[in-house]
Amino acid sequence: MQQIFNFIIRNSNRLLFLLLLGISLALTIQSHSFHRSRIISSANFISGGVYEKINNVNEYLNLRTENDELVLENARLKSLLFNKEDTTKAPMIDSIKGVKPADIIVSKVIHNSYSTHENYLTLNSGSKEGVKQDMGVINSLGIVGIVDNTSPNYSTVVSILNMKSQINAKIKKSNHFGSLTWNGKSTGFVQLTDVPRLASVRKGDTIVTGGQSVIFPEGINIGTIQNIYTDKKTTFYTINVKLFNDMTNLGHVYIIKSKGREELINLENKNKEKDE
Repeated sequence: MQQIFNFIIRNSNRLLFLLLLGISLALTIQSHSFHRSRIISSANFISGGVYEKINNVNEYLNLRTENDELVLENARLKSLLFNKEDTTKAPMIDSIKGVKPADIIVSKVIHNSYSTHENYLTLNSGSKEGVKQDMGVINSLGIVGIVDNTSPNYSTVVSILNMKSQINAKIKKSNHFGSLTWNGKSTGFVQLTDVPRLASVRKGDTIVTGGQSVIFPEGINIGTIQNIYTDKKTTFYTINVKLFNDMTNLGHVYIIKSKGREELINLENKNKEKDE
């Protein structure tokens, strides 16, 4: 307390000057409308700048919530696109049928490996949300992989960057099919093998999922043809496909429920029993 009194005594002239200055400014502002308006404008400018900074911080902190909302909305719109009725007699290759809104599970990649020959992803959705083995996983750019195992809250996915992965795919502009594999070399490319040499293929052609699998709906994007090689030992092409997806940077994904797979497996088992 003594130090405060000493400070006031030492700076009494300056404090008196500031007090009188404040009184004179207050009287001037109250008696002149021009000065009053300028002071209010300046105060609004300062407070507006502060509020803007606070708002920017709040927006940044709410990015995750907004992003989740956008993902859910994207899933809803994608489901509508999947079920859009054809406007022409011939079905469009781009349209993806048979996927209802209730058959899409929105999930998020919480672990992603891409530096080994057998890469897997981990998702934060499991059997509680209805995730089962052999369900297809995609995002807005294309296919990601196939569900391998599940727990109540999580699931693992065989990435398309896995040398054991084999997915039915085709050239978008034709019905020539092949098997999509990975040679373990580059994270940006996969290979489409067993494509007949009779097929018309060109660099830049789009590769999509085929219709010979119940895991993925037909017509989901995969990538574009980068290189074409001829297997001298067979009559087939091996095509290097540049992926639309950046498999090293995955966020939210969509798990597609496949209700027809169990029916197909049961039918195949019955045929095996007859053969035996």
